[in-house]
Amino acid sequence: MTLPQDAKQLFDEMIPAALSKFPDRAKEVGAVYAFKITGDGGGEWTVDLVSSPPTCIAGDSGKAQCSIEVAHDDFKQMLANPAMGMQLFFQGKLRVNGDPMLATKLQQFFQLASDN
Repeated sequence: MTLPQDAKQLFDEMIPAALSKFPDRAKEVGAVYAFKITGDGGGEWTVDLVSSPPTCIAGDSGKAQCSIEVAHDDFKQMLANPAMGMQLFFQGKLRVNGDPMLATKLQQFFQLASDN
């Protein structure tokens, strides 16, 4: 798996490339996510895996079914070790709003970017 340098590289380069390469696999996840990554290298993005074609844009569209908020350092840990997500959640460092079941599909989604 190729790990991004930071959230900006992941959401501005790797995910859009994966969405254009694997639109059908992205649509299997079938949800709209908002990511708010705080700290250096972070930002806000909306990942729409429902639209045709799926998109990843800067900013919060306000249409997310599931919102993820996490500090950039914790986010990088989670990318390196997806099992950290649950641990960060229980430590209160990863906040999920909306449908929590959609958060469980994130590992499948991030796998797309690493397959690219």
